[in-house]
Amino acid sequence: MLKTSSFIQISLPPCLFFHFYSGLSVRPLTDSDFPYFLPILRFIIGLIHPLSHSFPFLPASITSRSPPYNMEQQTNLYFTLPLLLLLHSLCWSQRSNPDDERSSCDRCDLRLSCNCSYDGFTRVPVVTDRALTLDLSFNNITMVTVDDLTGHRQLRALSLHGNRLAVIHLSAFDSLWSLEELDLSDNQLTALNHKWFSKLGALQKLNLLNNPYSCLGSPPVFQGLARLRTLAFGGPALEELKIGDLSGVTQLEELTVHANNLTRYESGALADIWPLGRVTLSLHNPFLTNVPLASDVLSDVSYPETPLILEDLHLIGKETVQPLYASARRRVRYITLRNVFVSDEAIVNFLVVFNGVPLTCFSVDSVTLTGEGRWTPANWTYHKSFDEFFIRNIVVLDVFHFVSFLNLGFLLQYPRKVSLINGKAYVMPCQTSGLLKNLQYLDLSDNLLTDMTLKETLCGGHSPLTDLRVLNISGNALKSLSMVRWLVVKLSKLTHLDLSRNGYSSMPLSCSWPHTLRYLNISRAKLTAITPCLPTTLEVLDLSNNDLKNFYLVLPALRELYLSGNKFLSLPSGELFPNLQTLKIQSNTLNMFNRSDLQLYRRLQNLQAGQNKFVCSCDFVPFLQSVIKGHGDVYLTDEEESYVCDSPLYLQGEPVGQVRLSVVECHRVLFVSVSCGVALFVAILVCILLWRLHAFWYLKMTWAWLKAKRSSRRHRGRGDSEALLSFDAFVSYSERDASWVENFLVPELEEPRETDEDLVNHRRPRPLTLCLHKRDFLPGQWIVDNIMSAMERSRRTVFVLSENFVQSDWCRYELDFSHFWLFDGHAGRDAAILILLEPLSKDDIPKRFYKLRKLMGSTTYLEWPQEEERTGEFWRSLRNALRGEEDDD
Repeated sequence: MLKTSSFIQISLPPCLFFHFYSGLSVRPLTDSDFPYFLPILRFIIGLIHPLSHSFPFLPASITSRSPPYNMEQQTNLYFTLPLLLLLHSLCWSQRSNPDDERSSCDRCDLRLSCNCSYDGFTRVPVVTDRALTLDLSFNNITMVTVDDLTGHRQLRALSLHGNRLAVIHLSAFDSLWSLEELDLSDNQLTALNHKWFSKLGALQKLNLLNNPYSCLGSPPVFQGLARLRTLAFGGPALEELKIGDLSGVTQLEELTVHANNLTRYESGALADIWPLGRVTLSLHNPFLTNVPLASDVLSDVSYPETPLILEDLHLIGKETVQPLYASARRRVRYITLRNVFVSDEAIVNFLVVFNGVPLTCFSVDSVTLTGEGRWTPANWTYHKSFDEFFIRNIVVLDVFHFVSFLNLGFLLQYPRKVSLINGKAYVMPCQTSGLLKNLQYLDLSDNLLTDMTLKETLCGGHSPLTDLRVLNISGNALKSLSMVRWLVVKLSKLTHLDLSRNGYSSMPLSCSWPHTLRYLNISRAKLTAITPCLPTTLEVLDLSNNDLKNFYLVLPALRELYLSGNKFLSLPSGELFPNLQTLKIQSNTLNMFNRSDLQLYRRLQNLQAGQNKFVCSCDFVPFLQSVIKGHGDVYLTDEEESYVCDSPLYLQGEPVGQVRLSVVECHRVLFVSVSCGVALFVAILVCILLWRLHAFWYLKMTWAWLKAKRSSRRHRGRGDSEALLSFDAFVSYSERDASWVENFLVPELEEPRETDEDLVNHRRPRPLTLCLHKRDFLPGQWIVDNIMSAMERSRRTVFVLSENFVQSDWCRYELDFSHFWLFDGHAGRDAAILILLEPLSKDDIPKRFYKLRKLMGSTTYLEWPQEEERTGEFWRSLRNALRGEEDDD
């Protein structure tokens, strides 16, 4: 913001200077530079002219429009250049501000169409480079830089409509090789540059409307756009069109030119475009003030088969209609006037201009009639070629003085198609209907017709419109369906009848219709039920947006049925429509449908059933996903995104095509069966594994050990453990070895005989007390308690080991339960005495008895001798071991 001494404030956009100096190199200025530099400098000084007195270094010849500079002024310019460079640096720092990061936009659908409009962006946002369509309209974007659209090589359509776009880098669009549609309308582009479009060889549609450029510029902007088919340019600021401005544009399907303020036009500027599909021209001021210019424009774009649309005209008198002679001479056949004010005199002159011209279609859209309809002065003109009159959005300023159409028979007797849409007409008299002798198409939609005025229009059921084939009376105030069918029943050629957007709330039980009726539209009414009133000859029936819940009527000829916006819970039975090919039943309350429902429609090809309340069950989801992928005879022609789950709750809002249901939900019985089978199999494997790893034995031993420990502590708490000892040894043996124990071990230890050694030493052997399970276990007591009690009450434990011992369940059971007791650290290493009745290695001992195996490997054990003479030594060693004495031998 610069401020003068008189407090006048002038806002200068810093980036303005950047565009002037971004291409200059930094070097001393020479005499040859000044003729090019001076106009730019004058422009800048002109912007700050009110400040010139505050800058004494500015040459007066520059701040004023004076003759060329001298050398002294050249020297002063060296003081001006630093100021401009300073402004340039300010601009650059503003552009490279790191805080001004580009925003991102991720509002892209499955078709890669990104809608980023109305988001308040000030710069082009970051969007996925896979986008095919990008809509940036109605934001606040002011410039497009060279990097903003880099990488968007797949982009097909780009819209920057309705921004504040003033600057586009020359290479901003260079990477958009695939771009087909570009909309730059309604921005602030003051000049067009051909380099913007130099790399857009695939461009087909270009919209440059309503930008403040006064001319198209040079060199030709559209040079190289060989594929361009739709072009729109111009606006309130367009003043000039010259020959060559549209060089490169050879043929167009649609041309739109807004030139309401055009003042200079070179004849032939638009003449080279051929073929030309449709032309839309806005020539408000030229029609009023420059008839030759308007005539030249019309002459260049008027062709017999090219529809001509003229907008924003005030046709008041004879002069304002004169440019149309140029089109009449070119024998145009299709003319549309849009947004026009027309007087009676202008209409008469229009009819005179086109007298004898083969004009077949005359359309007026958004017209204001300033006269009273007195057009009879043109009744001498010849317009037999008139085939279609189209009038929409008509306003009659003096409606109460407007004359009857009865005087317009010279016009009404020719057309076959007449449309009067939104004309606030409440009646067309029967006599006027009689003038429409050739009428085959009548559109009176969006008017004020009632049942009674319609009766007058159709002459009480005796209408002279015997050739009428299409009747559209939608959007009126009709309420009686019985009245309508009675009025049209005698129209023997009627094939299409549109009764939509009326107030029908019920349908008669039976009706008579023209047997030729094929198309019937009763949509957007208030029907709650269907009756046999509908004709069976129908091929197309539209009942959308009513309150219908079911449909049971057989229509054998029906090919298309529209039921969207009702309350259907299921598809109507396909058996009712054997020839149906298209069914639209969107926005109802459908829960689901399946393959069997569609199979009843023998010829159905297109189905639209989106926007319903689908229950995403295990049957419906896979079926619909297969249909979406095109598997089957029926094709879903609406958007995949419209098929959304409504329940269950956790899937609500999810597109059906993306739902993945688990096996638990869809196959519960199978899942439970398989789960139980797998669980049983795993349990068996675990049990086998535990058995192999002796886990059960460890658990059992742990329990026995804990119990033994508790019992031991209890006994130790009562007194000395020695007082509890009742036996010298607890004998663990196999039942198969019982004979050896009973016949040899017990007698030898409990009833010892005196040996010669005892006699010599005068020592009598002391009997030992043994604990045997057969005689000493308490009957009825748990075997674990007996074993633990016997071990606690015995000083030693004697294991009579043999193959029988290892294989005996009882022995192993005793050995298992004694294992923890013997080797838990409380009993001594000599608490166990091993007797081997037969050769037995430690490998024959079960691996789970690792301490016993270790003991056999580290401790001396007794072996029952095979020779009889060594038995005495065996018994002596055993007695000494049990008594705790060492064998001296």
